[in-house]
Order: sequence, then C-alpha cells, then structure tokens
Amino acid sequence: MGILWFGGQIYTMEKEGSMVEAVFTVDDTIKAAGTYEKLYHTFYDDIDKEVNLQGRTMIPGLVDSHLHIVMHGEKLLRLDLSQMTSAEEVKEALQNRIPYLSDGEWLIGEGWNENQWDTPSIINREELDSIAPDNPMMLTRICRHALIANTKALEIASIDKNTADPQGGRIVRDENGEVTGYLLDNAQDLVKTSLPDVSQSYLEQVIKIAVDDLHSKGLVGGHTEDLNYYGYRKTLDAYHSALHKDRKFKAHLLVHHEVVDELIQDRLRYLDGTRYVEMGAVKIFSDGALGGRTAWLSEDYSDDPGNKGFAIHETQELEQIIKKARKHQLPVAVHAIGDKAVEEIAGLIKKYPLENGARDRIIHGVMLNESTLDLLKELPAVVDIQPSFMTSDFPWVIDRLGEKRLELSYAWKTMIENNIFCAGGSDAPIEEVDPLVGIEAAVTRKSTINDQVYHPEEKLSVYQAVRLYTAGSAYVVNQEDSRGVIVDGYRADFTVLGEDIFQTDAEKISDIPIEMTVVDGDIVYERNPSRA
Repeated sequence: MGILWFGGQIYTMEKEGSMVEAVFTVDDTIKAAGTYEKLYHTFYDDIDKEVNLQGRTMIPGLVDSHLHIVMHGEKLLRLDLSQMTSAEEVKEALQNRIPYLSDGEWLIGEGWNENQWDTPSIINREELDSIAPDNPMMLTRICRHALIANTKALEIASIDKNTADPQGGRIVRDENGEVTGYLLDNAQDLVKTSLPDVSQSYLEQVIKIAVDDLHSKGLVGGHTEDLNYYGYRKTLDAYHSALHKDRKFKAHLLVHHEVVDELIQDRLRYLDGTRYVEMGAVKIFSDGALGGRTAWLSEDYSDDPGNKGFAIHETQELEQIIKKARKHQLPVAVHAIGDKAVEEIAGLIKKYPLENGARDRIIHGVMLNESTLDLLKELPAVVDIQPSFMTSDFPWVIDRLGEKRLELSYAWKTMIENNIFCAGGSDAPIEEVDPLVGIEAAVTRKSTINDQVYHPEEKLSVYQAVRLYTAGSAYVVNQEDSRGVIVDGYRADFTVLGEDIFQTDAEKISDIPIEMTVVDGDIVYERNPSRA
C-alpha cells in the first residue's frame, strides 16, 4: 500500500521550475509523480494514506555532502565556543564549566574562532592553566586544523620544548622556544591520541543525537568522515547499531586512509553496506586551513611573508596512498583548500584515473588558479564545496590572500559554468549544519561578520544552490539514477519547507521552517504533526 502526497508546491528538480501536483510512493520508492487527479484515480485501490502538504513546499531530500556526524553530536554534548566574540567570553565559559568536572577530567571545548572576536588573538596555555591547572584542557578551533591545550594536557601528551614538529603539523613556540599550547594540523594528534578512550555506546549516543538534529534541519542523509578518530571497527559498529529502519538516515562513510586496510580486510567495496550505512571513498588530507595559515598555497600568504602553508603528506607518500586506493578500485576524497593543494591532487587524480566509474572528489576546493581550473575541466572528479565557508571567511581572508587571488577563490559559479560538477555540504561542526544556511550563502555571498557581499559575480541561483544538496550529493556517490530528484523509480526522500524556497527573499532562506523530513517514505521529523 502507498502514500499520496499532494496539496503544496512540489518541485521535482529535474530542471528549473519543474513541478507536479502530487507524488505517489510505495514503501521507499516513488511510483509516480504528476497531477493529483491522475494519481488519485490510477492508484485509488493502492492508496493507504494521504498526506496533504497544506500549501507547504516539497523538494527532494537534502543531503549534506561533507560533514562529521560524530563530531557534530559531540559538539551538541560539549562546550560550544563557536558563537563567542572574545577571548574573555571563552575563558568565562571555561571557568563556569570547571565546578562540574571531577578531578582530572578533561575539559573539551569546540569551535572557537579568533577571527570573529573583537580583538583577535590566540589564547595560550598559561591563560588556560590559570583556569584549570589540574584538569587537562583541549579547545578545538572552528576549522578543526588547530587546537589549544593547557599544560596538563601537554604533559599527558608528552609535549615539551624538545618535541619535534610532526610531518604536516606544527607545535607553535614562543621566542624562547617554549611551547605555547597552540598546535596546528597533525600536531593536534599528539593531544587527541592522549584522550581517554570512548565506548561504542557513547558513539551510538552521539550519532543518534546528531541524526535527530540533522532530521530537524531537513537532512535525509550525509556524507561523513568519522572512522579514524575513535577506532574503525567500533565506530562502524556504532553506525550500524544507531541507524536502521527504526532511525532512518542515509550515512555515507568516507574511509580515512589510515584505516583503509581494515576496510580491505573486511572485504568491503565502495558503496557496500546497508540502506542506511554505506562505505565511501578513501579520505585524505592534503593541506590545512586558511584560518591557521596552513592551507598549501602556490605563493606566500599576503599577511605572512615566507609562509605558503604546508602539505600534510610528502608528494611521494600522497601518491602511494592514491595508488593503494586504485589497487582496490576505490575513489578518493581529498581535503584540498589552497591552490597548490588542489593542483597537486588534481594532477594525481589525472595520473591515476579510476577505471570503474566511481567518482573522486576534491573536498573544499576553495582556491583555484587558471591552471587548476583548466585541469579540473578535464577530470570526472566532483568538487565538494561548503558555501558557508565564504560567509564566515570574509573579510579576514582578504588579508590572507589579497584581492587578486580571490578572483578564483570560492568560485562556485565559475566551476559550474565550466561543467565541473559540485556537491554541497557544511563541514559541520566547523560550520552551521543547516543546509538552508548553506543555500542562502551560495545565493547571497553575504558575510556573516560584516553583512557585506563579496564577489557577487559568483552568486548561484536558488535552483543551482538547491541542486548542490540534492542532485549534486547524489551524483558524487554515483546515485544520480536513484536519488536527488522527484521522479518515478527514485527514492522517496523529501524535505518539506514552510515556504516556497524559490519565491522567498534570498536573504531570508535560512529562516524558512523545516516542516517535515521524509526518508524512504517515512516521516522521520515533523515540526507540527497536527497539521498533516
């Protein structure tokens, strides 16, 4: 028996402006889309339930193409520093948390961003020591490419003035060579690997907390990278335990290169898994982030002469990782923000093409130059963009890069017009997970820091922006024939909005309420159940 959905604006997203009056679904599949009268009479004997949208707007189910579900759940559980506007506010929040900690318990904060503080600066370990000398403390920056640790945490991690910088990381030191507590990229692992181990039940809890929140944001699925941080097997088992027919959410799991051997040992291939947990590409980091000046650039940072950032891996090591993925017919998903990183990754993808049709992705692809743009045109790879980066990076990124290099940075429209496929995500918890925030950012390009619009020539239309989170997210995982549009035979995944997103003021898109989230024909979230 099936469900007839009708009574609102139903955008199929096959092409711009394409709409139908009604959709008939059976279990997890769209059986037909068309006029209400035709579907009602054709499937009269098979209609078990009718859902009147009551003027609301239905679009294909939104999917975040790049986030960290476990980390998002942890952010909801931990001390959230992302909205704070000064170092003093951060320190006050830490001080207020201390009475609730037991002796020796770690204090973990998430998401500080000095670029949005009244007076940008980096808190040092002595300041943290004055708050909690006996509790190890770790505060992760918004970009996840830097953290601050206090002396207790550094002692547990065996970090002192004699500790060498790891490849792809930096231990920041003062003029006397003493460790400041500020750790960049791979240097963070020295502290993170010293954290107490967590249980599978803990991971299940944070996954459930995260997914419930994602449902409320209209998301039916997400491409996530979590498998290396708390152990491959434990984390994978937690996903399978948390997500199933009773908690429907389509999690596509990228596999960090450091645990790909375990995937191979399990004899799992790309897209193997269940309806709600499937295996993805091999995740690799090639550089850092612009905020900490660790993204790998072809020329020096404009505000830090002599610094081009750095590569996480030596070129030969990176090449071996990609060759290993190819040996097992696996696509790669490579974090690359700086133009030099994008150039290197695009070159290696071209050098080692994948023969089975699975699609590689370049995650972020923030900075391009003319040569990298030309190279990307030749590749079947998808650029996995995060529109919210632009709205939170400006205006401070102008100082980092200078105006000239920004002409081909955050260049989404240029990529799309050059037939470079793009998918859209948030990189949550680094940015706000709400897909409507990302869609609004892609359409307006307005900074959340100063409300100024930057490079308006790269604005996307609402249709193009919504496609990033629907057809784009399906395409990058080779599922464009079953997901991402509302047509016969596709999955019954829908996001129902309180307003028509294509008629709403672009600057108010993020204010549109999510009325309903539907996964495989099942309503998994409803803002006001009495209306249905």
